[in-house]
Amino acid sequence: MPLSTSDFDYIRTFVAGRSGIVLETGKEYLVEARLQPLATRLRLAGIPELVAAMRRTRDRDLERQVIESMTTHETTFFRDVAPWEALQKHVLPRLIQARRVTRQLKLWCAAASTGQEPYSIAMLLADQFPELDTWQVQFIASDLSLEVLERARAGRYSQLEVNRGLPAHYLVKYFTRHGATWEIRPEIRKRVDFQQINLIEPWPVLPAFDIVFIRNVMIYFDTDAKRSILGRIRQRLRADGHLFLGAAETTLNIDAGFARTEYERAGCYRIAA
Repeated sequence: MPLSTSDFDYIRTFVAGRSGIVLETGKEYLVEARLQPLATRLRLAGIPELVAAMRRTRDRDLERQVIESMTTHETTFFRDVAPWEALQKHVLPRLIQARRVTRQLKLWCAAASTGQEPYSIAMLLADQFPELDTWQVQFIASDLSLEVLERARAGRYSQLEVNRGLPAHYLVKYFTRHGATWEIRPEIRKRVDFQQINLIEPWPVLPAFDIVFIRNVMIYFDTDAKRSILGRIRQRLRADGHLFLGAAETTLNIDAGFARTEYERAGCYRIAA
């Protein structure tokens, strides 16, 4: 049965209110593709029955499953080239030099998904900056979805997933094979503190960060949500810290408190002078 206008409006209002994700008219096909498998798994006749259950029961677990089903978790190891080059060749060397007295570094990956991005950062730190092993490095990786955070904490990936972007020497050095899956080694996994954080709701107490990665997530938010998130990040970013956004994202005309760095293709920003 095609998704009715009433059910679509209910779902998109609910999803926007809970996650900030905007479902514009014309995205009915996406709702059907994401929620029909959930309805089937819950042994419901279809999406109309799923929406009826949401309207009737206000079941928090059902609502959580709907949000998780509607959230995009597309990610790969070392996604895009330019951000990683900027991080390795410019951003980290400068920050390490600036923090030699305190020997502290604080990072946040604010859209961790199933863990490929934060683990990419952790492997880069371990491989290219071994001196940080003696530093106090706090690395928080967060996501809205409990389901993907559970996968991220486990650190287990299929052959297809490790084939997507992961350099071969990192696979050999930092992963252990278990049959058809690859498991990231404990020394890398323990570097990352995975937490659930909903970016459009109140945040927990967070430290002042040196680096924030929030890539390829704000493209799903409306302008007000983007403005709010960027403003809160700016309040938690050290004066010489760096913000990394996705290639299709920008602070331009959203938050004048950020200025793009000279690493133009990296989506890298600093607090404006």
